[in-house]
Amino acid sequence: MLKLCKILLPFLLLLTMSSQAEEGKKDKLKIMLEWFANPNHAAIVVAKQKGFFAENNLDVEIIEPSDPTIAPKLLAAGKIDLAVDYETHLHISADQNIPIIRTATLLATPLDILLVRADSEIKSLSDLKNKKIGISTVGLDEAMMKALLEKNGLQEKDVELVNVNFALTASLISKKVDAVIGAMRNFEIYEMREQGVEGRAFYLEEYGIPPRDELIIVAKKDTFSDNREKIKRFNSALEKATIFIINHPDDAWESFISYRKDLSDPVQKNAWGATIHRLAHRPAALDKGRYENYAKFMQEFGLIKNILAIDEYAVEP
Repeated sequence: MLKLCKILLPFLLLLTMSSQAEEGKKDKLKIMLEWFANPNHAAIVVAKQKGFFAENNLDVEIIEPSDPTIAPKLLAAGKIDLAVDYETHLHISADQNIPIIRTATLLATPLDILLVRADSEIKSLSDLKNKKIGISTVGLDEAMMKALLEKNGLQEKDVELVNVNFALTASLISKKVDAVIGAMRNFEIYEMREQGVEGRAFYLEEYGIPPRDELIIVAKKDTFSDNREKIKRFNSALEKATIFIINHPDDAWESFISYRKDLSDPVQKNAWGATIHRLAHRPAALDKGRYENYAKFMQEFGLIKNILAIDEYAVEP
C-alpha cells in the first residue's frame, strides 16, 4: 500500500497543480476606449484597479487609442473584443450595416452642451441669432445645431457655423466664435475655468433634444454569442465598480488615479465630481423605448435614413 502511494503521489501532485493552474487562468478581454482614459471611463478603470474584473475571472486589457476613430475598425477586424462608443454613433453604424451591437452603458445621460462665455450677451438660445457657432464634427454637429435652432424658434440661416476642429475652448476663450456645440459639460467648462474664463452651459436635453445614453460599450455582432458569458461577467464587474464609486467617491478617485498618475490634474479632478453621478447604475440594462425615440429624432434631422429594430443593434446580455 505504501509503495502504491509513493507511485501515485507524483501523479496526484501533477493533477493538483494542473487544477490550480486551470483555476488561476482568466478569460481575456480587450477593450478599447474612444479616447484617452478620463473620468468618463471611471467604472472600467476602477473595476480593473479594484480587482473586480479579476474576481469575475477576467483579465481585461484597457487600450487607449491614438486615433478616436480607430476602435470600431479594430472591433470589426476582430483585433479587440469590446469598444467604448457613443449611442449616436451606434445608430449611424446600424443604419450603415456596420456589424456592432451595444452590450452595456457607461454614462446614461448626455454630456454635450452648447457653451458660451459667462460674460457673453447670450442669455437664451434666441440670442444666438447672427452669432458664430463653433463645431468640431462636421455633419453631426451641424444636424444637432439645426435641430436645436428649429426647436427654439430659429433657423440655420440665422447663425454662422465655423469648423474649429477640436479647439472648442480655445476658440471660445479667444472669441473667435460666440458659442460652441459639442462641448462636454464635465470637461470644457473646467478647462475654461483653469484659464480664467467662466462658461455658461445650455443643456441640449432641456431644449428639445431627446435624452440618450452618452457612452456605451459595443461588441462585434457576429462574435457576441461566443463572448456572451464573458460580457455578462464584465458587466457585473462594471456594476460593482459603479456602486463602489457612488458609495466611496474619494477612495474610488484614489483607485482611478492609481491607473495613471497624470490623471490627477485639476481638470480631471473637477471632471470626476461632475461625472460620477452620471454613471449607469445598471450598465447592462437597456431602455428600448429611449433608443427608439432617439433613432426617430436622428432620422428626422437626416443623421440616419432607416430605423431598424432595436434588437438588431442593442442587447441586454
